[in-house]
Amino acid sequence: MRIHQLARCMALIAALAAAACGQNARRDTQAAADAPRFGNINRARLLNIAGEPGQWLTSGRDMGHTHHSPLTGINKETASRLGFAWDYGTGTTRGMEATPIVVDGVLYTSGPTGRVYALRADTGKEIWKFDPESDGQVNRWACCDEVNRGVAVWEGMVYVASLDGRMFGLDARTGRKVWEVDTVVDHSRGYTSTGQPEVAGNVVVIGNGGADYDARGYVSAYDIKTGKFRWRFYVVPHDPKDGPQESRALQDIALPTWDPNSRWDVGGGGTPWGPMVYDPELNLLYLGTGNAALFNWHERSPSGGDNLFLCSLVAINPDTGDLVWYYQQTPRDSWDFTATQQIVLADLEVDGTMHKVLMQAPKNGFFYVLDRKTGKVLRANKYVPVNWATHVDLTTGRPAIDNAAADYDFGGPPKFVVPSGMGGHSWNAMTWDAKRNLAFIPAIEGGALTYDATNGHVYRPKQTNSGTSILFGDSMLANPASLAEPMKSALKRLQDSGQAQSYAVLKAFDPRTGAVKWERRNTDWWDRAGVLSTDGGVLFQGTDRGQFRVIDADTGKVLKEIEVGTSIIDTPMTYTVDGVQYVAVQAAWGGGGWFAPHPTSAAVKYGNAGRIIAFRLDGGATPVPPQINRNPKIPEPPKQTANAQTIQQGARLFGSCRTCHANRPDGMTPDLRVTPLLHSPEGFRSVVLEGALRRRGMPQWDDVLSRDDAEAIRSYLIDQAWQAHDAQKAGVNEQPQAVISETAH
Repeated sequence: MRIHQLARCMALIAALAAAACGQNARRDTQAAADAPRFGNINRARLLNIAGEPGQWLTSGRDMGHTHHSPLTGINKETASRLGFAWDYGTGTTRGMEATPIVVDGVLYTSGPTGRVYALRADTGKEIWKFDPESDGQVNRWACCDEVNRGVAVWEGMVYVASLDGRMFGLDARTGRKVWEVDTVVDHSRGYTSTGQPEVAGNVVVIGNGGADYDARGYVSAYDIKTGKFRWRFYVVPHDPKDGPQESRALQDIALPTWDPNSRWDVGGGGTPWGPMVYDPELNLLYLGTGNAALFNWHERSPSGGDNLFLCSLVAINPDTGDLVWYYQQTPRDSWDFTATQQIVLADLEVDGTMHKVLMQAPKNGFFYVLDRKTGKVLRANKYVPVNWATHVDLTTGRPAIDNAAADYDFGGPPKFVVPSGMGGHSWNAMTWDAKRNLAFIPAIEGGALTYDATNGHVYRPKQTNSGTSILFGDSMLANPASLAEPMKSALKRLQDSGQAQSYAVLKAFDPRTGAVKWERRNTDWWDRAGVLSTDGGVLFQGTDRGQFRVIDADTGKVLKEIEVGTSIIDTPMTYTVDGVQYVAVQAAWGGGGWFAPHPTSAAVKYGNAGRIIAFRLDGGATPVPPQINRNPKIPEPPKQTANAQTIQQGARLFGSCRTCHANRPDGMTPDLRVTPLLHSPEGFRSVVLEGALRRRGMPQWDDVLSRDDAEAIRSYLIDQAWQAHDAQKAGVNEQPQAVISETAH
């Protein structure tokens, strides 16, 4: 009997174990089935994206980064029905510049300093978020706000770079950190990372910024699974006195184009901070390189030379990091003409022959079409007014530089160079519509007045080192009397001739012929958000004033305008979930060479809380943020104990602080006239000199400012607070101020 009972017990245990195993197996099977829903992007799927019109698998949707979608649900006939679907608050107040990726109903994107968000693409509900906790000290040398331009998603992983130069591999399902690497080779230099990683074969590649400071540009490649370092490609040579260069390309090709006695101490520049593109068929990684440091070619490389590989397009073998070909758009760059703008891969008929091409509208004002296998220039047409070069010779690929118009040096007069250093086109993405053979470019028309006022630039570690004084944008409209000669007279002449105004223009451009089919001039010159096109025959673009527009791709006519109340500078994208087409865009002002929003910006009226906003047909009314109080009550400030000379010194020192602190409510940074720290010299010093708020984005300045300097700044802010306090008592309200300043490096 006991034997039978024992047998039955054993059988029961076996059955329970089998059931448990079965449940575990089912759970494992279900987990395996669910896993691809998170980040399931691979090479085969990306190459066959035409069969999945509702997905958006790269920042530009497809392998070629065209920013074009085949979706047709939202079209010229249905655009009037577009309405609000959902929005998501990012909890940030700085610029939003990333285009989201959507795969299998999950939206992945990034925000300031490299934060990452994973959301349900149909509702905006948060799945997970990640904060890299970037070191706020880096804000001191982040030229264009603490922005991030996007993530890469690949085989269950999400890749992002933080502002302080680290790159992360995250689990696409959970946001858990799988690996982390420090990509900065020299922390004594002003490096930042704001760009988007690119998966190329078995590596993920990231570049860096900092050419306006003292960086020597490079890209680094890491194993996609482990984060192990694979290779590094430097853009410009190092001082030859320090030994051989890191690559044959630098030693044999680049170095001979630099003076051996160049200003190597400044770093050289060339930082590749923009988007990269990978062609798996040719196994080539394409990237654009940045501007020079110093700006003035005559001082940077006294004996001349093209200074490779500045302002160039380069093709790299991603297996080895070796250079395959290069094309320099702007030899001897002296004007901040980066080639870091979006690169588009496409098939295009040129002169009766189909070519696999690379297309780019970089800062220098020429739209380039290159054979992407060889780097041969097929077309180079002006897409905005240009005066620094007359044309590009298609036989040699070289621009015909107009020295009389553009060349400057110490002791010579200021030169008005077109385009300005903002470029004819900046980071805001254009879109390529292959059916129309048109690129829709958010362009800028306008020039910059450039002058080198110093006989020999004094290198300043981790500070701006372009070595020139530059007027562009709003500063071209300043009162000339506020400037010293010779800039004073030069600016007055430009204003009198009507050349000082800049314009933002959306252009429908044919790269084969250089013809502009139509163009639409925006109200504000800085208002050039990125553009999305679709097979529905419409374009989507936001505005800094806080509208979202649907535009007829054939005429430029606005078909629908939605008030959202948040500045939009980013590029929209579109996708479907369960057959419903959505259009999404990130919103918040920031970046672009200046910080404070302009008087007409939505950020001035509604603040700058970051949002991700999605629209759909027959959606609802879009919520608009509450207006911020432009005239907050200024409490009675502490007694002013400083003399006029100290206050004036504080005002001068605070000039650098204005990059971030507008000293008025703008929803981006604290209004320092009302900070309690004005009542505490010790507390003020703890923030300014000791970095008490460093992890919250406020750098410490003890290496630049003394205790007396910090006290002078506090005295100046107390003076500003008293002026505002007394004005309020008199019933005078503060008005938004235009951003008018000279960029002096």
